[in-house]
Amino acid sequence: RILPPSKIRVKNLDNALISEGCIIDAESIQHSVIGIRSRIGQGTIIKDTYIMGSDNYQKLAKIQHCVYNNIPYIGIGINCNISGAIIEKNTRIGNNVTIKGGEHLDDYETDTYTIKDGVIVIKNSATIPSNTTIE
Repeated sequence: RILPPSKIRVKNLDNALISEGCIIDAESIQHSVIGIRSRIGQGTIIKDTYIMGSDNYQKLAKIQHCVYNNIPYIGIGINCNISGAIIEKNTRIGNNVTIKGGEHLDDYETDTYTIKDGVIVIKNSATIPSNTTIE
């Protein structure tokens, strides 16, 4: 694969591995792995998380369609707080979403995510609407 270098604007970047082709404008990324073609919005905090990225870039027309219809586009929106999670490929996470894994959580499963041993796994191609809290 031939991908462009990642475009990264992060205020606090600590112990993170970032793959190629990402577009990141986050507040903080700590102790995390960011997969190929990942999009992370402004003000977002990522900690102790593995993000698998996406298979393809969305075309600008598709992104505009998503924004116009208030549908999250592929990637992570603005002002999200994600820790202790695995985000599978091609997921859509809206704005102001909080996902916090930890030992306090019981095992649980829905159509869009699974909690196992305190780790929250957002399923492949799932959509998490804006203002959702999983903790």
